[in-house]
Amino acid sequence: MLDLIQITNDPDFARRCDALEGMRLWVDLERFGKAERQVGRNTFISTHTLDDVGRIKAVLQRSRLMVRVNPLNPDTHTEVNAVLAQGADLLMLPMFSEAWELRAFSAIVAGRAPVVALLETPGALETLREWLGTPGLDEVYVGLNDLHISLRQRFMFEPLALGMLDGAARLVRAQGLRFGFGGIARLDGGLLPGRDVLAEHLRLGSRAVILSRTFHDATSAAGFEREVAALREAERALGQRDAQQVEASRRRIAETIGQIAATMPAPGQPAA
Repeated sequence: MLDLIQITNDPDFARRCDALEGMRLWVDLERFGKAERQVGRNTFISTHTLDDVGRIKAVLQRSRLMVRVNPLNPDTHTEVNAVLAQGADLLMLPMFSEAWELRAFSAIVAGRAPVVALLETPGALETLREWLGTPGLDEVYVGLNDLHISLRQRFMFEPLALGMLDGAARLVRAQGLRFGFGGIARLDGGLLPGRDVLAEHLRLGSRAVILSRTFHDATSAAGFEREVAALREAERALGQRDAQQVEASRRRIAETIGQIAATMPAPGQPAA
C-alpha cells in the first residue's frame, strides 16, 4: 500500500487524514529560494511555521509526520533541533546537488529520525549512486516539479515519460530504501489523470505519493475520504495487471505526457 502524503497545517484536517489507513502528514518549512525558482508557476509556496509541527503531531494517533526543512545552510543544526523537539518523525532535505550535502545533513540529524532525500536537481540525479548509502537515509522522493524546471522541460511528468525515474527507482530499491515521486490528482482529474500517475507508481515500485491540492474536495464534508477510498480501490485493481498490460500502459502514458508537453510553452516563453 502506498503512503498517501498530505501537506497540511490544519489540525482538524490532519485528524481526518489520520483516521485513514496508510496516510502520512507533511508540514513544509522550506522557504529559501523557492519563490524565485518557481516564479510565474501555479505551485504551492508553504506558509507553515515551526509551531505547526507540534500542532499537527499532537493530533496524530497512527500516521507519521514528515517535515521538510530548508536546504542545507549555516542554521540547519538549529532548525533540525527545533523540528525534532516539536515531534517530527521524518526529516526531508530539499534542493541538494552533491553527496556531501546529504551526508552533512544526516550527520546533523544523527539518527534521531529517518532522513528523506528530496531528489529535485540534476546534480542529485547524477550523483545518486554516491549518496544512496548515506547513514540514516530511509527514502528517496523525486520532486518532479523542481526537477523538470531545472532540466528546462515543459511538463512536470516529462522525466517520467523519458525513463529518467526507472533507473533511479531500481537503484533506490536495490539499496533497500523506500522510493516515491511526484504528486497525484483525483483518479480522473489533472492534466495527467491520477489513475495514470498511480499506474506508474505501481510499475516503478513506489511506496509514497503526495496528494495534490486538487485532490481535496472542499465542497463536500466527505469528499476527501471518498476520493481516498476510490484511489485505494484503483491501487488494488492496477496491482493485478500482468506484465504485458503494465508495459502497454507505460507506453500509452508516455505518449500522453509527450502530447501534453507539446501544448505547453518552451521554458522562458510566455504561455499562449
